[in-house]
Amino acid sequence: MLLRRPIAVALILALPLAACSRKEASAPYAVAEVSLEQVSADLKAGKTTSVAATKAYIERIKAFDAPLHAVILVAPDAEQQAAASDAHRKAGKALGPLDGVPVLLKDNIDATGMATTAGSYALAANRPAQDSEVAKRLKAAGVVILGKANLSQWAAWRATTAFNGSTVGGGVHNPYDITKSAAGSSSGSGVAAAASFAAATVGTETSGSITGPSNVNGVVGIKPTIALVSRRGIVPISHNQDTAGPMARSVKDAAMLLNAMAGSDPGDPASAEADAHKTDYVAALKPDALKGVRVGVLRGLRAQNEKTNPVFQAAVDVMKAQGAETVDIDVSPLEDLTPEMRTILLYDFKQDLNAYLAGTSPEQVKTRNLTDLIAFNATEEHEKLHTQENFELSDQTKGFEEQEYKDTLASVKAKAGVNGIDKLLKDNNVDVLVNLTGGPANTIVPDGTATGGPVADRPKGSTPPSMTSYAAIAGYPHLSVPAGLVEGMPVGVSFIGTAWTEAKLLAYGYAYEQASHARVAPKVPAAPAPAQ
Repeated sequence: MLLRRPIAVALILALPLAACSRKEASAPYAVAEVSLEQVSADLKAGKTTSVAATKAYIERIKAFDAPLHAVILVAPDAEQQAAASDAHRKAGKALGPLDGVPVLLKDNIDATGMATTAGSYALAANRPAQDSEVAKRLKAAGVVILGKANLSQWAAWRATTAFNGSTVGGGVHNPYDITKSAAGSSSGSGVAAAASFAAATVGTETSGSITGPSNVNGVVGIKPTIALVSRRGIVPISHNQDTAGPMARSVKDAAMLLNAMAGSDPGDPASAEADAHKTDYVAALKPDALKGVRVGVLRGLRAQNEKTNPVFQAAVDVMKAQGAETVDIDVSPLEDLTPEMRTILLYDFKQDLNAYLAGTSPEQVKTRNLTDLIAFNATEEHEKLHTQENFELSDQTKGFEEQEYKDTLASVKAKAGVNGIDKLLKDNNVDVLVNLTGGPANTIVPDGTATGGPVADRPKGSTPPSMTSYAAIAGYPHLSVPAGLVEGMPVGVSFIGTAWTEAKLLAYGYAYEQASHARVAPKVPAAPAPAQ
């Protein structure tokens, strides 16, 4: 009896605690600045439910998204997904750390039950019959697909003039200052992650479309090695450079999401090597990961100037304080690769988009190829307001057998990869390259303003070299981590390595993040009061 009494007392004492836990789980769940890791832990501990967390994110979107335009659509079955997660968790069949965690997808990623619009009215009725591999893997991990994030229409490849956001989702605004740009093309994903509209988000990148919005919205973004994450079911620009990747408020959150997303997919033959290279990215995170690491520091590149240099130097100093050995690297051999990249993307877009459109439902999507899309844009009331010079030039290309394409692709990949990033790493005997991801957000200009666009037709050398472009063209991983503020706006520090080094980059980024605590959360503006 004496042995049983403490157990009985413990059970009696546990009763009010259990009741309290149930009460807490049914109460509103505060999600602002709560990490994905914490949401996961709270779900596991029974401190909340997936339904409560999902409702909280939906209410936050309703309350704060009106001036930001970060979210195109909340999934109509989001709460049902959450309830299903709660049911199998209650039955002791939780699917893992992401089970029940709400995540937003960029609206060029197919997920059943919702249209995939790429921000265009041409795809307004495009309801895919099957999930993209990204959505499939996230659902298999128990993720609640909360909805779709806004984006630069067609992933910012339509025009070289300014076009903020999309015709479907409107213009996206930075949560730190709504007069400022959220960058592109994963603008909505970046804003939604920063503003706690989901536990984390998924973006896509061809060249800077994950890392750019991460930079200006004060979040972590990782562009993986090309085809570590399958591209099947994602509206494309280029099979050579496209990838999906996590965007989140911490490195660990991004690593948790990448664990679920990475892997081989027969539907994307380029991903055949992914299974052999993927690893547990969360297990790789160590607070002392920078100790003894040789860090190659790149200065004088795009966006580095008297305003941004102090923040970048402070980031380098944090790495040194963590035991890293920093090596300044001569950047004079680097060149502006924008013209070559533009040529590749013009060829790729026509063929890759036509292949995607061919897989859509003819009843839902009447534009069956790029030529049809150009004609649609010229007449549809929303789309005709914007230029489409990139589309028109791309439609004139003949195919992948053109000698210009083959020669340019081989040359630029070598320049960016084996003779670019790989050479910098080897010649300087460094483990990783770091530089400023980009400058602070620019003021939003009216649509149609002649800005030149992200991959405009410029003379070679007219802009400084960009490591974002080098990593994109080479197909190598690129991690951006918040580094602080410049005149009140976020900027990030980049960690770049050779192919399949995501685990190392995330470990270095995590060690920097834990030592610097450089991220400053936005003061999310409230939605305008409804008219009386």
